[in-house]
Amino acid sequence: GKTATPPGPPAPQTNATASASTVSPELIKLIGKWERPDGGYVLEIKNVDASGKADVAYYNPNPINVSRAAAWREKGATKLVIELRDVGYPGCTYTLEHNPQSDQLFGQYFQAAQQATYEVVFARLK
Repeated sequence: GKTATPPGPPAPQTNATASASTVSPELIKLIGKWERPDGGYVLEIKNVDASGKADVAYYNPNPINVSRAAAWREKGATKLVIELRDVGYPGCTYTLEHNPQSDQLFGQYFQAAQQATYEVVFARLK
């Protein structure tokens, strides 16, 4: 008969360990509160997971529903897209890029109701 015991199951890995090791440090840098100086709009990026799904809140100054948010790396740049779905925000979107030198998010805001696109900048709130 065999006397060797079969190998045990591999050590369990927690999701926190798995995602922390696979989320790029550039995406982690997005986490924080950002403000648009032209109107006091605040974007709060609470988390970004390994798949790029971002947990984001938006205030103007009251909370506006964020229907989806995603972050990714493309050609050496950190990108972020946020879609708002709420009263007065029928699918408005932010398409942003992080500038690590100035630590700002810059890009475009598409105002769906007006079918207009605006250049915007968010500065990190300290």
